[in-house]
Amino acid sequence: MSADDRGLTGSLRILVVEDDAGVRRLLKTLFEDEGYKVSEARSGREALDALAREKIALVTLDLGLNGEDGLAVARKIRRAGDIPIIMLTAKASEIDRIVGLEIGADDYIVKPFNTREALARVRAVLRRSQPAAAKDLRFHPRFQFDDYEFDVAARTLQRRDGRQVDLTSREHALLEAFVRRPRRALSRDALLDLVGGDGAESLDRAIDTLVSRLRHKIEAVPARPKLIKTVRGAGYMFAAAVSAI
Repeated sequence: MSADDRGLTGSLRILVVEDDAGVRRLLKTLFEDEGYKVSEARSGREALDALAREKIALVTLDLGLNGEDGLAVARKIRRAGDIPIIMLTAKASEIDRIVGLEIGADDYIVKPFNTREALARVRAVLRRSQPAAAKDLRFHPRFQFDDYEFDVAARTLQRRDGRQVDLTSREHALLEAFVRRPRRALSRDALLDLVGGDGAESLDRAIDTLVSRLRHKIEAVPARPKLIKTVRGAGYMFAAAVSAI
């Protein structure tokens, strides 16, 4: 474990959502041996209760929960916040993995799993998620990325040369969703929740059209985007480095 990884562990709590007691104990021991705090849940209801009660840094979620749709639980967790999710899936459940990534999961582990691989995936997801949290990007009012300054409170987007970029309310909401969660794949479902949309809208069409409009306003070459990347099978990712100012 690197020094950076050791610095991450002590204050971080992982929620293990698993109805198999043996697997749950294995993951609990594995994570606690690495210095993480661990909470356990046997169902989606227990998972949501734990999320409301405790500060959770990451969730490992078995998609094969007995008597409960693991994908539905993943959707509820994602709608409750931006806590990273690592799915645990059976080797044959490729469709579930794809759907889970579409919902907004950050990674997956295939059962039966190698413990070293499981730890490596957990560390990687935590490394990606913690810098943004440390800078309070979810709550900061002003940001800088690429050649832009974005003031959420004042609802202004300004280029470095001083020119203003006019955004509609939904384009503003989409950009805010991206800059508060940089370098992280966001599903269309998650983006529609964050931007706010009519349930009657076509999910793919609504978000894809909105992304296209925003790209034409902030990308140098919209056909070859460098800021808003398409992540195949997962949605979109804001690839620029974002800093709070």
